[in-house]
Amino acid sequence: MGLGAVATTTIAGVFAIRKGLAQPIGSLTQMGTIRLGKRTENRSPRIKDFIGLSGLDDLVFGGWDIFAEDCYAAARTAGVLEPSLLDQIRPEMEAIRPMPAVFDQRYVKRLSGPNVKTGKHKKDLAEQLIADIRAFKAQHGCDRLVMVWTGSTEVFMTEAPVHKTLAAFEAGLEASDDAIPSSMIYAYAALKEGIPFANAAPNLTADVPALLELAAQTGAPVAGNDMKTGQTLIKTIIAPGLKARMIGVKGWYSTNILGNRDGEVLDDPESFKTKEESKKSALDYIFQPQLYPELYKDISHVVRINYYPPRGDNKEGWDNIDIVGWLGYPMQLKINFLCRDSILAAPIVLDAALFLDLAKRSGMSGIQEWLSFYFKAPMHAPEVYPEHDLFIQLMKLKNTLRYLKGEELITHLGREYYD
Repeated sequence: MGLGAVATTTIAGVFAIRKGLAQPIGSLTQMGTIRLGKRTENRSPRIKDFIGLSGLDDLVFGGWDIFAEDCYAAARTAGVLEPSLLDQIRPEMEAIRPMPAVFDQRYVKRLSGPNVKTGKHKKDLAEQLIADIRAFKAQHGCDRLVMVWTGSTEVFMTEAPVHKTLAAFEAGLEASDDAIPSSMIYAYAALKEGIPFANAAPNLTADVPALLELAAQTGAPVAGNDMKTGQTLIKTIIAPGLKARMIGVKGWYSTNILGNRDGEVLDDPESFKTKEESKKSALDYIFQPQLYPELYKDISHVVRINYYPPRGDNKEGWDNIDIVGWLGYPMQLKINFLCRDSILAAPIVLDAALFLDLAKRSGMSGIQEWLSFYFKAPMHAPEVYPEHDLFIQLMKLKNTLRYLKGEELITHLGREYYD
């Protein structure tokens, strides 16, 4: 859902890689390796070869958007990729035209578009999406499908009574309950069909009891929320390092300028609140102030995002980190990250889709916590806290792959080399 900057960059990238025009840089599934057994065995195959992931040639793309322009035109509008590259894959991109979207401007106030479905209630809209899914699968001869929400950030929402059970949710769809935003209608349609679903935005979507109940019924894997790309990626790299060395933190100030459609949407305070909650949660869980109050209690953590149209998709993030060392002496870290939001997001949209397809084939339904590696606010079981440390997340991911193939899990203990 949402054939904007992130989706078109992902799709164009796959087409370019297929033609040998570029490398899949940033994709763990395509370029990453996995160590098997002891270090002395020197077994480190590519992940895609080890686990038998679907190949890029097997992928077919489609989706929904509130604008009717084809993927080539949408990619030109997004302005992420150079026209010289897009022109080499133009026929493939032009062949992908968005289906009319389920969209309600109350949930994304800064956007409106003409390519929108109408229906008598939200259950009707969900059934239209299911019809789209079935027609797409038949038209393209697909064996399996995966849905990824790459639409805009919706307004901040919390769990409501309609989210508690599947029966309540389905009644809410028929009543067009205001607590069911567009993203939940897409998630419902996917999960009803047993299709894996990933949420690349911070919206409250598949992470409610009703939809997790549906995922369990249909055997559908789910993952999310909010893909970890720019500033939060840096936070989950730097913060674990500071904590590992027991270096204190007094304050962490983060600000961004961003000029694409995502930046425009986040200029609305209610959508920004959703993003803010996602971006701020990582530090609380990494630093564990309840265990280390001398080091991390009452950190002043500030996050800002400013819409600045001249910057387009080329986001710039600044971080000022006030840290405390031996004997309480103050120091500072200052980070200036000039990144391209959709360039960082595209390879992990691809990875999430391929790994969710693997999960479905492996009989793994419900929350896929091993995919936390990719998300700012990762889904998790209610009785445990989410894991935000990037390096622990990667260990969980690779150990899950080893487990699926019956390989020994890697503990990194290493005593056997010295005993």
